[in-house]
Amino acid sequence: MTCKKLIVNLLFVLISHSLLAQGNLHQQSTQYEFPEDPLVRQKLDVWQDQKFGMIIHWGLYAVPGMIESWALCSEDWISRDSTQSYDDFKKWYWGLNKEFNPIKFDPDQWAIAAKSAGMKYVVFTTKHHDGFNMFDTKQSDFKISNGPFGTNPKADVARYVFEAFRKQDFMIGAYFSKPDWHSEYFWWNKYATPDRNVNYDIRKNPWRWNKFREFSYNQIQELVTGYGKLDILWLDGGWVRPLETVNDEVRAWGAAIPEFSQEIDMPAIATMARKSQPGLLIVDRTVHGKYENYQTPEQNIPAKKLDNPWESCITLGGAWGYVPNDQFKSSTKVIHSLVEIVAKGGSLLLGVGPTKEGLFLQEQIDRLVEIGDWMKVNGEAIYSTRATDFYRDGETFFTRSKDQKTTYAIIRLKENGPVPATVEWKGNLPADKTEVKLIGENAKLKWKKEGDKIIVTIPESFLKKHKTYPALAFRFQ
Repeated sequence: MTCKKLIVNLLFVLISHSLLAQGNLHQQSTQYEFPEDPLVRQKLDVWQDQKFGMIIHWGLYAVPGMIESWALCSEDWISRDSTQSYDDFKKWYWGLNKEFNPIKFDPDQWAIAAKSAGMKYVVFTTKHHDGFNMFDTKQSDFKISNGPFGTNPKADVARYVFEAFRKQDFMIGAYFSKPDWHSEYFWWNKYATPDRNVNYDIRKNPWRWNKFREFSYNQIQELVTGYGKLDILWLDGGWVRPLETVNDEVRAWGAAIPEFSQEIDMPAIATMARKSQPGLLIVDRTVHGKYENYQTPEQNIPAKKLDNPWESCITLGGAWGYVPNDQFKSSTKVIHSLVEIVAKGGSLLLGVGPTKEGLFLQEQIDRLVEIGDWMKVNGEAIYSTRATDFYRDGETFFTRSKDQKTTYAIIRLKENGPVPATVEWKGNLPADKTEVKLIGENAKLKWKKEGDKIIVTIPESFLKKHKTYPALAFRFQ
């Protein structure tokens, strides 16, 4: 291993540990406001039917295989190689644009893998906090199409990602970072860059901040007018927000929050975006109000059922983007998370990061296929369902069809453990003489009530086919 690779790997480990120690970088808002626009509400209902999506982080950070963007930030939880100055590190990191040449870039591979997993929507990073654009913006030269990959027919990467997923009938989401650490209008090189925030006083430099607002507006306008039908505008970087929305939850992030507003005029952006994309869902993460159409708890599942629309964004491995030797979650663990999330009223957005060449690893694809094998049989208990008032009894989770006529009981089984001959649960019991079906099996089930619980016998035919199984799903009325 070269010294440079060793430093990058060490940097990834240090920052990853810092992230874990700090917890969620984006504290979830606790307030929610349902959208008033009927087209947005209609789109939101359709989105809530999908339940399972993929978020793809891909950018400069894939070249060395390190944590995305955050190493550029000078907050006290960030660790870097102490033999390199901060300015030299930034020059090296931003200079990776001269090396990023993903000649094997294959968005169809991504879309087919996501489809095989049973996913229904995608969110792709058009720009992360480092400011490197994965689309052919006219507002900046710092982009994938202005480097060694620029002569490639697929240089306008986001366009081809969106097209590949549309071919697989996915809802399309564009991730866009509100902060841009490469922009002179956000991190002005006149000053140091102490943390994730704008590094100058907006009140004393209104012209510069207005230029940043204009820059952001124009980039989002490019995305909503030039990249086909979009369903979701997924805005990250919730510290860029109006001052009046800063509260104790925001201050708990651990980063200093300036005593001035960093708002980028979301009303104007939303009006413009929805003029081109009627019904567009806007997800202004953690900024409660009319532009946070659904909430996005990160790397965790809420402790209880939530009655407003939400998704948990969780990585397949340990990082959002590609890092070498990442440890991927088992398909059973992902399925168990999906079951719990859906029962609590949410959706799962699973993070999968391509390599610097533009491909998913075979191990990632294998995991997705395994998840899809379960979803092909049991998806009826997941898709287009809604939460029930009583949503959990131990490892049994409940969902209900939108018409409220069918109830599903999904029992998470111990990973690599045997399938039990009988199962039982309390709450949400079927009516007397109702037929209980094990989804995917034709055999008639034997079941009985004993007091406040139901006991179901698993068919012998199923036990012979499956020595282990992630979760059993039952249907009844």
